[in-house]
Amino acid sequence: MRILLTNDDGIRAPGLKALEHVARELSKDVWVVAPETEQSAASHSLTLHRPLRLRRIAARRWAVNGTPTDCVYLAIHKVLQGKRPDLVLSGVNRGSNIGEDVTYSGTIAAAMEATLLRVPSIALSQHYDYGEPIPWQTSKVWGVKAVRALMKQGWPRNVLINVNFPGRPVSKVKGILAGKQGEHEVFDAFEERIDPRGRTYYWVGQDHVEDVQGARGTDLHVVNKGYVSVTPLHLNLTHQPTLTQLRKVFS
Repeated sequence: MRILLTNDDGIRAPGLKALEHVARELSKDVWVVAPETEQSAASHSLTLHRPLRLRRIAARRWAVNGTPTDCVYLAIHKVLQGKRPDLVLSGVNRGSNIGEDVTYSGTIAAAMEATLLRVPSIALSQHYDYGEPIPWQTSKVWGVKAVRALMKQGWPRNVLINVNFPGRPVSKVKGILAGKQGEHEVFDAFEERIDPRGRTYYWVGQDHVEDVQGARGTDLHVVNKGYVSVTPLHLNLTHQPTLTQLRKVFS
């Protein structure tokens, strides 16, 4: 099996090393094509208005001066054009990608691009508490278990799989559970500051609290309870109940 690895934290990210460990437990044919620099929150952006460059770092290892989407696109169409990958793994992201996070995430976007190009894909992210060490060993051990189980099961070609590891040591993880995408209570957390020249600038971000619905069975609930969450994400964003109503209006 040929496996392509990418991420949004950059070619030198520790999460990518964790992902390489996972991939090499599954196959000897592992390729890495990742961004030169961090591309967190890049979402599903494709670079159209400046040149992209591929830099060969080592055998089967390349860096791209672009987004995670660019990396997957160039990897499949150029680097691996002789033999497409059988699987794309994106991550392991530093921090979880659950709830609405998936709409911003470059980690998810890379898996989404692979899915659009008809390659099965899995995004993997490691939750951690701010100020605490990131338990990458949890990603390594439970990543192998999760990916093996998913590959054995299979999933539809227009679906990507979103995996999140709880911020716990390996021995404290309770298992793997499937959960639907949750919903955070999100509030703005941007800061307005003044630079030395007296000009205003902003640091933009978001904070969230627990699952706003408090619903069992969501990715947030699963991770908070100490399980690895597995969520299938569908590329078709159509909301069928509303579509049915609108067809009655616009008939």
